[in-house]
Parts: sequence; C-alpha cells; structure tokens
Amino acid sequence: MDCLGCRIANGTEPNLNIVYENALLTCVLDINPFNEGHILILPKKHYWDVEEIDSETAYAIMDASKKLSTVLKTLFNPDGISICQNGGVFNELTHYHMHLIPRYVGDGFSWSEPLHPHGAEKRLNQTKEKILKVIKK
Repeated sequence: MDCLGCRIANGTEPNLNIVYENALLTCVLDINPFNEGHILILPKKHYWDVEEIDSETAYAIMDASKKLSTVLKTLFNPDGISICQNGGVFNELTHYHMHLIPRYVGDGFSWSEPLHPHGAEKRLNQTKEKILKVIKK
C-alpha cells in the first residue's frame, strides 16, 4: 500500500492512536493536533474526494463524526467542534479524511477571507441558477 491514508485506515502504519474503528473506517488521533483530541476519520477503502465515496461509507463517516463529537465535548469541554475535509490538491494524504477538531474561543483557528477579491457575492443568483441547471441533468 503506497497510500499513507490507506496504511493508516487499515492499521499497517506504525504508532497509530486508534480511537474508533469499524468495518468501513478507522478514526485516529492526528499526529500534529490543532487542539487536544483532534481526530481524523479515514475510510478503509481508498477514496480521493468526497464525491467518490459510496453511500454506506459516507453514512459511516457521518455517524462516527457524531459519536466522536459527543465524546470530545464530554472529555474536553470545547466551545465547539470544527468538522472539515480538504479535497483535490489540498488533500495532503491523497486519501479522503475528515478532521474533527475541538475548538476554543481565541485558539487561533480561522476561516480566512480570500486573498484576491472575486466578486462572487454579487453573483449569488447566477451561481444558484448554474448549480440548479447541473443538478437537474
């Protein structure tokens, strides 16, 4: 298995801190956590992006995120939980994974504004129409 994400998800990578596992996925502590309790959810089957994932695995990922968010809230009493995943060239593992990150006011985690103005806020109606046109196909 050349894919690091596959090795993590299938338990062949050394020194994993597995916190939850079932037939479809493995959940591990991130080795470079943003905050204590930062978890990665990885399907055992190789997927690159979210649209490739079959419905059963997608449900298992969301179910695990619900279960583990409750655990994180119980243990660490965060102000909230950020759930995110990066696709395409932003997927550093080259394997689909979802992050669960306990968050605290003032922890420095941010959603930044675009570096270059694009005016998308002025085209919301046109953007909606483009999306609806593709969905109807």
